[in-house]
Amino acid sequence: MRGAWGEEPEEGILRGLRVLDLSRVLAGPYCAQMLADHGASVVKVEGPGGDETRTWGPPFHEDGTSAYFHGLNRSKRNLGLDLATEGGRAVLARLIGEADVVVENFKAGTMARWGLGYEEVLAERHPRLVYCRISGFGTDGPMGGLPGYDAVLQAYGGLMSVNGYPDREPLRVGVPIVDLMTAQLAFSGILLALHERTASGRGQLVDATLLDAVMSVLHPHAAAWVADGRTPRRTGGAHPMLAPYQVFSTRSGDFFVSAANDRQFRSLAGVLGRPDLADDPRFRDNPARVAHIDALVTILTELIDAWDGAELTRRLIAAGVPAGPVNDVGTALNDPQVRHRGLFVEADGYRGVGVPLAFGRSGTRPPSAPRPRGADTRAVLAGLGYTDEEIAALAAEGTLR
Repeated sequence: MRGAWGEEPEEGILRGLRVLDLSRVLAGPYCAQMLADHGASVVKVEGPGGDETRTWGPPFHEDGTSAYFHGLNRSKRNLGLDLATEGGRAVLARLIGEADVVVENFKAGTMARWGLGYEEVLAERHPRLVYCRISGFGTDGPMGGLPGYDAVLQAYGGLMSVNGYPDREPLRVGVPIVDLMTAQLAFSGILLALHERTASGRGQLVDATLLDAVMSVLHPHAAAWVADGRTPRRTGGAHPMLAPYQVFSTRSGDFFVSAANDRQFRSLAGVLGRPDLADDPRFRDNPARVAHIDALVTILTELIDAWDGAELTRRLIAAGVPAGPVNDVGTALNDPQVRHRGLFVEADGYRGVGVPLAFGRSGTRPPSAPRPRGADTRAVLAGLGYTDEEIAALAAEGTLR
């Protein structure tokens, strides 16, 4: 047994690691879920209103909880706790005392106001604690402490400016890419801090922000701006530096072609029955193809439109040209290779995206469905050493929710 954290998972590299998830919405919960996938024992704390993503729908699962929440909160115990109360903060302090890792995304200064700020209190009180703080812009600087939201950071950080078509308004990327990337960076930062702790014996702050994340995904546009100072332009589905590298239409649906080098372009031209294109001065090498992209796309569009997508995929792959259909989400999740890799799981009443990382020896934790809010409150408190009478008193005073 691990006290408030319950029994350890049987599998996972992070087995034995105790994580306290104080976060909500996306980046923090997803980071904590990734830790759980790899064997960490995670306790998620939800306040009286719960994580608002429980209501972000439709669609909803049979228990009334949104699909959005289900995708971010599997394999965690759940504690309902009102942290606005003195009793709630006392429980929180005891939980932190048993944790190896804390993940939080409160408004800047909240933990300090509760007497639990990392720099002010926790670093000295719990020197081995790895404390991950996730925020929009960080806690200092001109924008420090301001709230951050995925789409706002896509705009603020320049990502939206390069997404979409040149003759239309900038577009938000179709997934919350900044939040997802922040979660990945927070996950990596926690693991780095834990690795460093094995040598120093000390934990430290992991400071992850949405701003840092969005700036980190601007390649190759940021590198291009550094090189020549020109503002990158939107290119729709095409690549700004490679051609052809974009979506075309076939008789059977949308189709993506990447002929990223001269050999691949020559092979593409041969499969399409126009080997002469590879010797056309306008298309002889990649810089020429990029310079004459409109003419190239006009020719390729007419040629590709006559093909069946499946047949063209087969022919191009055989010729060494990366290409394939543009699948919808359901088709992708049911793809045989996706299933073979374990990237869609159906087990013990849980269905969802699998763990996107495999190891030669170590397994990952079998997923379990997200718990109802407060489902494990009494068990967690008992694991912390609270008696039945003390738990009843906390419930009576409204601390437990």
